[in-house]
Amino acid sequence: MRALITGGRGFVGHHLAQHLAAMGDDVTVADRDVDVTDRAALVSAMSASRPDVIYHLAAMTSVAESWSRPAEYTRVNVLGTAHVLDAAHEVVPGAKVVVVSSAEVYGIVSEADLPLTETSPTVPSNPYSTSKLEAELVARDAVRSRQQSVVIARPFNHIGPGQSAVFVVPALVQRMLEATAQGRHFIMVGDLSTRRDFSDVRDVVRAYRLLAEWGRPGEAYNVASGHDVALADVADELRRRINPNLELLVDPELLRPVEVPVSRGSFEKLHEATGWEPTWTLSQSLDDVIAAQRPH
Repeated sequence: MRALITGGRGFVGHHLAQHLAAMGDDVTVADRDVDVTDRAALVSAMSASRPDVIYHLAAMTSVAESWSRPAEYTRVNVLGTAHVLDAAHEVVPGAKVVVVSSAEVYGIVSEADLPLTETSPTVPSNPYSTSKLEAELVARDAVRSRQQSVVIARPFNHIGPGQSAVFVVPALVQRMLEATAQGRHFIMVGDLSTRRDFSDVRDVVRAYRLLAEWGRPGEAYNVASGHDVALADVADELRRRINPNLELLVDPELLRPVEVPVSRGSFEKLHEATGWEPTWTLSQSLDDVIAAQRPH
């Protein structure tokens, strides 16, 4: 298959490109050289690559940052998705498009609501998740109005080697490694009481390719491990591996205005459609994140 990845030089895009190449796909990466809010640039990129599948990953992705830049998140995540779909409809109308959304669209839930399925209510709780749900609506409109083949992926938290330290797990690793190297006995942390469903990025990108093959147009699919873990437990696992003597101190500046207390997804729908299930353990993922961030 000929594949085009928007945001292909980012954390997930890099792993996706590697996976697609390993599967024998002809991969074209569109990143900073192709602005997803520039329809003409997208038309040019698609005309050159003639993709059978488009993986739309390009997005602004920080929940914390979205509070201070809500308009920019809407512009890139919503308008960008609309332009990708418009360009695809013009240039490669038969292409399958995998639009990557986020499990953040489910918003704040209680333990009684878990596990979250694709029919769970979507009540975004921050500007980032609002923009992602709006992008989903744009994708569904393209299916209904133009019969485009668009499938929506809703990944829960994912981690792995190469992830930016703006995200919680690599941020903790970075702080622990720096504190240890500098002889400090503590690091500052945010709210570690929250519970998250973590998948390895290498499992996530495998799900995206399977959805390109087997996902039904207009449908959303959770990409999740099916288990939740407290960030405090993740921090303890990292501390055990890096420096068991480190103390964790809460910094109010690292607390978000609104926090989703718990999240756990069901991947049953994805499994039924594609046969996908997780293969990487959290322990393996944490080991690889640390190895990628240690000074070489």
